[in-house]
Amino acid sequence: MFDPVSRPETMERITTPELAEAFIAEQVEALRAQIGDGKVLLALSGGVDSSVVAALLIKAVGKQLVCVHVNHGLLRKGEPEQVIEVFRNQMDANLIYVDAVDRFLDKLAGVSAPERKRHIIGEEFIDVFADEARKLDGVAFLAQGTIWPDILESEAGIKAHHNAGGLPEDIASRFELVEPVRILFKDEVRVVGKALGLPDEMVYRQPFPGPGLGVRCVGAITRDRLEAVRESDAILREEFAKAGLAGKVWQYFTVVPDFTSTGITDGKRTDAWPVIIRAVNTRDAMTATVEHLDWALLEKLTMRITSEVKGVNRVLYDCTPKPTGTIEYE
Repeated sequence: MFDPVSRPETMERITTPELAEAFIAEQVEALRAQIGDGKVLLALSGGVDSSVVAALLIKAVGKQLVCVHVNHGLLRKGEPEQVIEVFRNQMDANLIYVDAVDRFLDKLAGVSAPERKRHIIGEEFIDVFADEARKLDGVAFLAQGTIWPDILESEAGIKAHHNAGGLPEDIASRFELVEPVRILFKDEVRVVGKALGLPDEMVYRQPFPGPGLGVRCVGAITRDRLEAVRESDAILREEFAKAGLAGKVWQYFTVVPDFTSTGITDGKRTDAWPVIIRAVNTRDAMTATVEHLDWALLEKLTMRITSEVKGVNRVLYDCTPKPTGTIEYE
C-alpha cells in the first residue's frame, strides 16, 4: 500500500505507467474514503504538483472539488489560459478564475527589496485565496500539492514550505488537509500526471518560483518591464523547443533588470533594458552548471528578442554556475 503519511524506505519508485495506475487507484479509493460527500478546496496554480492533485481529485470526487486559480499577473505567457482550457473545458472541473493582476501589481509598485516582494506576493495570494474561500459554503477539506521533498526540507530546517505547515492558522484550522501526492518525489508526480492524461506541457513544466516572474523582473516591478520578461521568456521557450532543448536543459528563463543602456534601433538612439538569458542543469538544485548553447541559437534569440520585445536593445547570456550565483536572481 502507498502510505499517505510516511514514505517507507522500501517503497518502489513510481517509474512506469503500471505503477502510476496502481498509485492512482489506491489514492482514488483513499480520497473517496476521506472526503465522503464533502467539498474540497484547492489552489490550482497550474504547476505540476497542484495540477496532478486536481486531476486525482476530479477522478475521485468530481464536482465536489472546487479549484481556485489566481492570476496574479506574474505567470508565464499563456499559463492562465492553459489552466482554464485543461481543467474547465477538457476535464469539466469546478474552476473559479480570479483576475487579481491589478491587486498584486498595485501592492508591489515601488517595492525593490527581493524579500519584501516575496512577502507581499505570498501574503496577497493567501488573502485572495481566503477571500474566495469565505464565499463558499460547506467546504471542509483543503487539498495541497505537498510532495516528499517539501516534507524533508521542512523537517531539516532547509526551507519553510506553505505546503508543510506554513499556512496561517485562521485558514488551516478551518479545513482538514488532503495531500494525495505527499509521499512522491517530483519525477514520480510527473509519471502520475502523465497517467492521468494531463498534457505534456503541464506535466513536464519547468520548476517555477512561487513569486513567479516577480523574481525575474529584478528591482521594483513595473508593468512594461514585466511584460518584457513575459514576452522574452515565451520566445526563449519557443526557440529551445525548436532546437530540441526543451527536455534536455533543466531550467531556462529570461530576466530583465532595472537598468538601461544605450543602443540603436531603426537608426535612432535608444535607452532600453537588457534581457539576460539563463539556462542551467542540476540534479538537486543545490549546485548548477551552465548549458553551453550553440552560438547560432544565441544569435537567433538575440535577433528575435531585440526586434519583438518592446523596450529591449540588448541580450546577454549568464555564464555563472551555482555557486557562485544562485539559479534565480532574487
